[in-house]
Amino acid sequence: MRVILLIVSLIALAACDTGGLNRGDGVYAPGVAGESDIDGLIVGHRLMEAGEYELALRAYMRAAGQQGLNVDTLSALGSANLKLGRLGQAEELLRRATKEDETFAAAWNNLGVVLMERGEVYEAAEVFRIAYATDNGNSDMIRDNLRLALAKRDNSAYVDPNDNETFQLVRRGTGDFLLLSDI
Repeated sequence: MRVILLIVSLIALAACDTGGLNRGDGVYAPGVAGESDIDGLIVGHRLMEAGEYELALRAYMRAAGQQGLNVDTLSALGSANLKLGRLGQAEELLRRATKEDETFAAAWNNLGVVLMERGEVYEAAEVFRIAYATDNGNSDMIRDNLRLALAKRDNSAYVDPNDNETFQLVRRGTGDFLLLSDI
């Protein structure tokens, strides 16, 4: 009985409502949402740190929609694709980033990580060398990546299947991403 009384009461209240779109002076529609104050790159970086690579990719795509395909968005999109195992897309985006800004060490480094994952050790070593030079030797992560790539290049006759050396992704700003190499 209570349920029926509640339903009848709700119907009666709904009949009294004007619908919300009528302000008394005519019908109106809500306006278009303005630009977001939230930086998609920052959101994407935080999602990458949390291991949410697909969501990070979406945030980076939103950032690219707002900022355009600049070196930061290209590098971020490439890094997210790398983490998702989409090596071809990651390589293409990171190569575009390095063409856009030849001094962006993080993009060079991340391209080197992709090349290592694809087994292109010789090219990866050269790319890490470029990353290290453009960074003026300031990044320990890039130096370690170069060292590992050179060791793998020089010792390519023997590849240890239990080798758990890691190659590290770098991004502009704070933080880093680790990527296990299965080469």
